[in-house]
Amino acid sequence: MKIVIGSDHGGYELKEQIKSYLLEKNIQLDDLGTHTKDSVDYPDYGKKVGKAVVSGHYDFGIVLCGTGIGISIAANKVKGVRAALVYDETTARLAREHNNANIIALGGRTTTREKAISIIETFMNSTFEERHQTRLDKIKTIEGNE
Repeated sequence: MKIVIGSDHGGYELKEQIKSYLLEKNIQLDDLGTHTKDSVDYPDYGKKVGKAVVSGHYDFGIVLCGTGIGISIAANKVKGVRAALVYDETTARLAREHNNANIIALGGRTTTREKAISIIETFMNSTFEERHQTRLDKIKTIEGNE
């Protein structure tokens, strides 16, 4: 499995904790920043992770900002991204099963390390249910992909 991760300063600390956990599990991980607690703009990192995910080189992405809201909005502006703001195991599972989300967004100021790890594990262990493909096709139409 290959994952890409990125955050602004509001998600930096949780991103670092998630990275440590995933690397301990020998999951291939690329960190697109930020690499400090200095203030930065979340749209820059949402865009970077979004473009990386749609390139096809990653299984999925993780984005973080203070609440996860702003960076999920930014990531979703990249054509082909289906970023879901998730806050528990149920939303993580359904984001994958129903929406085939390719990025999950977490709030660095609203999510504990333990909850984040449980959410990520749930997301990684869930699979898309093909019966929802018609809805994804409609989303592609909205994006102008078809």
